[in-house]
Amino acid sequence: MTIFSIFSAFLLAFATAAPVHPVELLAWSPTILCPTRFTIWPRGSTQTVTWETDNIPEEKLNSTGLLLLGYMANNSENLDIKHPLAVNFPIISGEVTFTVPDNATVRGNAIVVLFGDSGNASPEFAIV
Repeated sequence: MTIFSIFSAFLLAFATAAPVHPVELLAWSPTILCPTRFTIWPRGSTQTVTWETDNIPEEKLNSTGLLLLGYMANNSENLDIKHPLAVNFPIISGEVTFTVPDNATVRGNAIVVLFGDSGNASPEFAIV
């Protein structure tokens, strides 16, 4: 028996595959209450985004969030990931307040996307 054969037999004897158990992934996507399609945000203004919190799974009660500004075009969310509106806020709070950037693009198809566990986009609204 060669050294390789002995080493291979040793590895096979002690290497066991771990059993695979299905893992349930819990995705929670809260409904954004504000802004609505009738909302208008002036650049440089202080605004508050609100969302539903009545159905937060217990596993998500301590989650923190990320809020991004973006816009819809060609059925696609275009998000400014380099300049979040808010970070590390408690999802359970149901709201976050921030200042709309002075250099935000004036548009009628703006959206915000709330990330905590899953991304959830607001209806389109206007930035003026």
